[in-house]
Amino acid sequence: MDHSLQTVFYFEIKTLIEQSRSKIYQAVNFAMVQTYWQIGKRICEEEQNGKERADYGTFLIENLSEQLTRDFGKGFDRRNLFYMRKFYSAFPIVNALRSQLSWTHYRMIINVEDDKARLFYINESAENHWSTRQLERQIQSFYYHRMLSVQTNETESVILPKNEFQFKPSDFIKDPYVLEFLDIKPYSDYLEHELEQAVLDKIQDFLLELGKGFCFVARQKHIATEQNKHYHVDLVFYNYILRCFVLIDLKIGTLTAEDVGKMDMYVRMYDDKFKPIDDNSTLGIILCSQSDETVVKYSLLNDHNQIFASRYQLVMPAKEEFARIVDTEIQLQKSENQLMEKYIQYRNNN
Repeated sequence: MDHSLQTVFYFEIKTLIEQSRSKIYQAVNFAMVQTYWQIGKRICEEEQNGKERADYGTFLIENLSEQLTRDFGKGFDRRNLFYMRKFYSAFPIVNALRSQLSWTHYRMIINVEDDKARLFYINESAENHWSTRQLERQIQSFYYHRMLSVQTNETESVILPKNEFQFKPSDFIKDPYVLEFLDIKPYSDYLEHELEQAVLDKIQDFLLELGKGFCFVARQKHIATEQNKHYHVDLVFYNYILRCFVLIDLKIGTLTAEDVGKMDMYVRMYDDKFKPIDDNSTLGIILCSQSDETVVKYSLLNDHNQIFASRYQLVMPAKEEFARIVDTEIQLQKSENQLMEKYIQYRNNN
């Protein structure tokens, strides 16, 4: 047999074995997750039977842990049994579990207090094949709440879209973006080209922070006008869910009206010169270290659904501080929406 054919044949067999092992591992892993769910369910049921004793739950788990650890090892210690009980309490419907996720994934997710956020992290982890490290970072950086804080029509009952056909550009824009993985000290002097290079050096992490559906296309993309004027877009991505190009301009310092005008020109030129006829309009994101509310309010950003300005942070804030920042953003968005609703009602009544 020809050597090249032997090589192809070998890799076909190798692929079959690897796929089979992967399926077996996933099946065994999910069987373990389901077992832990069943154990949590039985603990909760037994606790309810002995609910006349205030400390019965702790007593039950301690005794159960002692016996199970003796028979099956430290995987059934007191701490893990408490997690199993919490696991069942967080997900009382077993069909809601996703087979792609490990017990470590679920241990992280059940510590998320918000029900909608838990469901969001489950679906995103399974659909995007997040590792446990990636999931941990997304939870710590309040991924769900940052996405929620920029929803243009946010209400008390908002649920982030699950069907890709429901997505709109604003669903993909975060504020702030957390770029702690770039390893740039927040108060050091650095240039925009150094920031750009740091992003490219950590492109996998940057894509994770951008969100779902992004693919890297180019850096310093050259665009020329008919008058032979030349421009360069810092970073170009393509989002296969939105079916459009996404241009990113990296800005050190405060957002200016000139930055907004430049991005508007980039977006229009990219649509004219590079956008396939069946694609949606190009998006532009100005990623700046500081925003200017006046510029945002009185520039194209106020009513342009193709250009966005977001802040970036080079350090991961403390959990409490991050929660405060995100909560403030959401509350401001709610207040703006309520004022707009009242204004529309006033206009309609008069």
